[in-house]
Amino acid sequence: MKKELLTKDRKVFIWCLFDWANSPYPTIILTFVFSAYFTKLVAEDEISGTFLWSQTIAFSGLFLAFFAPILGAISDETGKKKIWILVFSILAMLATLSLWFVLPDKKSIPLALIAIAISLIAFEFSTIFYNATLIQVANSSSIGKISGLGWAAGYIGAIICLLICLFGLVERNFSFLRLDIDRSEHIRATTIVVGLWWFIFSLPFFIFFKEVDRTARFSSSHILKGLNRLFTTIKNVKHYQPIMLFLLARMFYADGLFIVFQFGGIYAAGTFGMTFAEILKFGIAMNIFAGLGAFVFAWFEDWLTSKTTIFISLIGLVAFGSALLFVEALSYFWACGLGLSFFIGPAQSASRAFLARLSPKQLHGEMYGLFAMSGKATSFIGPMLFGWLTILFETQRAGMSVAIAFWLIGLILLAFVKPSMKTNI
Repeated sequence: MKKELLTKDRKVFIWCLFDWANSPYPTIILTFVFSAYFTKLVAEDEISGTFLWSQTIAFSGLFLAFFAPILGAISDETGKKKIWILVFSILAMLATLSLWFVLPDKKSIPLALIAIAISLIAFEFSTIFYNATLIQVANSSSIGKISGLGWAAGYIGAIICLLICLFGLVERNFSFLRLDIDRSEHIRATTIVVGLWWFIFSLPFFIFFKEVDRTARFSSSHILKGLNRLFTTIKNVKHYQPIMLFLLARMFYADGLFIVFQFGGIYAAGTFGMTFAEILKFGIAMNIFAGLGAFVFAWFEDWLTSKTTIFISLIGLVAFGSALLFVEALSYFWACGLGLSFFIGPAQSASRAFLARLSPKQLHGEMYGLFAMSGKATSFIGPMLFGWLTILFETQRAGMSVAIAFWLIGLILLAFVKPSMKTNI
């Protein structure tokens, strides 16, 4: 019995370590360091740089929205997910490492955008299949806890890697490496750190994680079978009404979170006059509180139920987010911003667990493909509305109100999701 528990705990640890391994990618490459490097030093100017960056992210999201459900359906046909995680992870790592060659020159724009598109798409695809392995490390009574622990591990890994890059490379430059600051090597080196971090800490998952399902070798016939399965699922959507209603709700509140991730720094600088250094510190603090929220709720989610956890998180997001629209003092902005961050982690983690409980076991890959699509298919709408309302009312507070509206819509739709009693939620 003790040996079984030890084996199970080891498998959970290895599974959570993969979250730790890949989480620095979105934090450092997409949010804090490389995105700023591209718009400030690679592109001709910040306006054109921001436009090129946003269009690349949007294209990647549309590509993902189309192909994610198809790949998920194919993985369900073969019963194998680990191989897909490995292939897309390697592709994402290589694309991330290639960003080292993006010089502070507009001639590097094509390389930067192609590498970002490939790395982002591959990262998201690997995440789809990784999420679908959750049921292999958890049962109905622990799925929320383990999902939350994985998400918390991801936040902690991202924070530590960010601190290494920020204070070891960007600010102090690790003099013994003899990095050429004029060629921005101290900033470009952060991509090497992310790529190596990802590779090193994902190795235990690829070496030791054992899949439960091993039904068939992949062949071209699985593509047609996977597509047929996907089309059948969409056609018979009425049989999966709770799942589809949940995915619709998540589409809205995920878009609200996307606005915070994309414009939180802009809002802090434009509305509250925060410096670049202050924004970085605020970003680190946000990640800490988001990870803390995921960790705390992980211990209560299986008792509260995943749906209730999401419900509480959305109420917290609406409350603190609404306050951010009206506060004037910087100290209140910090307090409300960190309060909001505390509920970001559990909202994301509980969503992953909720889908695992709602979905039939044989359709997990397919459903997580739809899960990814629900978080990407309409992600361009929030930023577009943010810009329009900001220009129309001449204040970023009006733009940020879009996130609150999306969370409210998601909250209302979630109330109508009625899980089957068989899911033990």
